[in-house]
Amino acid sequence: MAQPAHHTKHLPSLTYPILTHTLHLVQSDDGRSNGTALWLGAQILSLYLTYNLKQPLPQRRRPRAVELGSGIGLTALVLSALGYDVLATDTRHVCNSVLRHNVAMNLPHLPATAGSIQVRELDWNVDSDRWLWNNPMRVTPNGDECGTNAQDLLAPPFDLIIASDTLYDVSLVQPFFRTVRALAASSQPKPLFLLALERRDPQLIDEALACAPMPLAQVPIKKVRRALERAGIRWETSDWEGVEIWKGYRSPEDVAVLQPI
Repeated sequence: MAQPAHHTKHLPSLTYPILTHTLHLVQSDDGRSNGTALWLGAQILSLYLTYNLKQPLPQRRRPRAVELGSGIGLTALVLSALGYDVLATDTRHVCNSVLRHNVAMNLPHLPATAGSIQVRELDWNVDSDRWLWNNPMRVTPNGDECGTNAQDLLAPPFDLIIASDTLYDVSLVQPFFRTVRALAASSQPKPLFLLALERRDPQLIDEALACAPMPLAQVPIKKVRRALERAGIRWETSDWEGVEIWKGYRSPEDVAVLQPI
């Protein structure tokens, strides 16, 4: 049974069960980046997705998901196992140190029905009008871009946008939600947005959620707890209290500018 992330950050690798499969994930807690180790929000979100995500109606293509701040890749791999094609994004350091490795090592061992995962860098501080959808390594440019066949790469529209453990510093709030807004605006019909967070600083979280580019509603805690129970996880409440999942859909009438917090 998986342990809460705050009990395992010192471990260089994790064995993590999902459905009928086991993931082998490397991580690093060397202080260079928050994204190279597993965090509790990603654990809780992955369980919620496993037992609550409704599959879209059959269509000509697989459903597509984009993840902001994929970290060590747990939730991206869960979505793939559920049949989604996933664009997993993070900073260059996270992509190169843990994310690409974990995807490459685990994706071949998922069920035959699993979707694809593409790992690409995405800098939230880069305006969306500069994003690239025909580069296999990055969505946001860094000056040495080369193109490829865009038909081979995941691009909007996306059916699902997810993120976890991304709202922990005030400087990230507006860049993060600008990125969410741009991804939602480029996807029709409007995608589902799921955000998992830890309420370490209640004032920061409340002010951050007020900046969201769409109305958000919290997933009931009892529904999250039920997902843990279905996974056979028997953590103490204190092991994961403070973790919340919020969901929303982009409103077509939402044209307000994000305000500073």
